[in-house]
Amino acid sequence: MFSAADHLHMARALRLAERGLYTTAPNPRVGCVLARDDEVVGEGCHERAGEAHAEVHALRQAGARARGATAYVTLEPCSHHGRTPPCANALIDAGIARVVAAMRDPNPEVSGRGIELLTLAGVRAELGLMQAEARELNPGFVSRMTRGRPWLRLKTASSLDGATALENGVSQWITGPAARADVQRWRARSCAILTGVGTVLADDPRMDVRDLDIGRQPLRVILDSRLRTPPTARILHGGALIVCQDAGDGPPPALLDAAATVLELPGPDGRPDLALLLEELARRGVNELHVEAGATVNGALLQAGLVDEWLAYFAPSVLGRRARGLFDLPALTDMAGRRGFQLADAAVVGADLRLRLRPI
Repeated sequence: MFSAADHLHMARALRLAERGLYTTAPNPRVGCVLARDDEVVGEGCHERAGEAHAEVHALRQAGARARGATAYVTLEPCSHHGRTPPCANALIDAGIARVVAAMRDPNPEVSGRGIELLTLAGVRAELGLMQAEARELNPGFVSRMTRGRPWLRLKTASSLDGATALENGVSQWITGPAARADVQRWRARSCAILTGVGTVLADDPRMDVRDLDIGRQPLRVILDSRLRTPPTARILHGGALIVCQDAGDGPPPALLDAAATVLELPGPDGRPDLALLLEELARRGVNELHVEAGATVNGALLQAGLVDEWLAYFAPSVLGRRARGLFDLPALTDMAGRRGFQLADAAVVGADLRLRLRPI
């Protein structure tokens, strides 16, 4: 169905889409290539929410050469007026003869309408080329549109025997500088970073993006059932969302003065309702949620079935059985209760090993 040239141009469109990895949220990352007789006449990517879409950049570059060309787009061209006009109409007006889209728009309100507009206008429209790669580029956008919640990526750093800190709580640094720099890139592509109040009290982390100029900071989210977050905590610099079980007569004024927003989401176990939190974050446009927390939060998320991906860094060291572990989970009585993962990829990062895993 698709030629070698089709694959080549779509692969280029996917690489272009990666340029928006850190900047397009809450929109998807999209790339576009325009080709005539196997010659590329225009290309572009969506660079930032509210700005021109990938198709528009490619059409501007191509000019009159767009007429009769094939457009290779990593996502079905949009069919609705948002902050920018519909790209399907722009392709039609430019005289594009054929559109190859990697995947449908997962937004149920518009899915298929872009292809329909193109077809009704006489444009040959095809779907499905390198669809898996396109979905991998936008797991958060797909999740928010189809499940009503972000893609949750849990990051841990531990010794080979699964220890995250010594018995006395000392944890810096288990992994090396290359692994920590790698984590910054995963933070940067996320819309929000979540941690627990235990981590805030123990480490006073900033939980921000450093050494990468992405023009924004992810929303910091703190799970804090009893509002124990100190107003002086570094994570509050620039604002943060504190999620509690019950704010009583109202949030402490000192927290509000520190630019914190307090959200009550009472759950059945005396802790904030995690599923409701993910729904609320989706309503706020969060595509990818990055989690760096302790064993209590990690265990709660895993037990609730909310972990979509586990980014596990392992240092080539052993801390022993008295060290602190990765997940606080109920004891198992048989192996049938264990939680299984499949390996998405593995990489050596500096002196450490990084595994990317997904629940089976």
